[in-house]
Amino acid sequence: MTDLATRARAFGLVAQGVAAGLSAPWRLYLARGSRHLSLNVGDHAEWDAWRTHLGCPELSVRVYDAGGEIHRLSVAEVVQDGCRISVELVEEVGTGDVDRLLTPVAASPATTGRPGRPAGAAG
Repeated sequence: MTDLATRARAFGLVAQGVAAGLSAPWRLYLARGSRHLSLNVGDHAEWDAWRTHLGCPELSVRVYDAGGEIHRLSVAEVVQDGCRISVELVEEVGTGDVDRLLTPVAASPATTGRPGRPAGAAG
């Protein structure tokens, strides 16, 4: 069989990943006609493992407000044999995480290259 035209082939693709040692997705969605297969995973390590296993070249990240909670949706996609396969991860992001991203980082040995000296300091 050369395409993902059947349910058995689509679910077989997931079974191959699990047999290779990947965690089973917590949710699986197969669109009518087997043109879209969506795998939802539980954490970033699982997302990274599945996207690597499937060879997903297209990556996108979206951050959105879900009724007062901030969520980050990471999606990796690939088209195999006429079927769009996406690996999706939804994570809750706290406002503290957003605040941390907006706060300037103080100079440290890791950012200056020299212990105790800001970048560009003479000495």
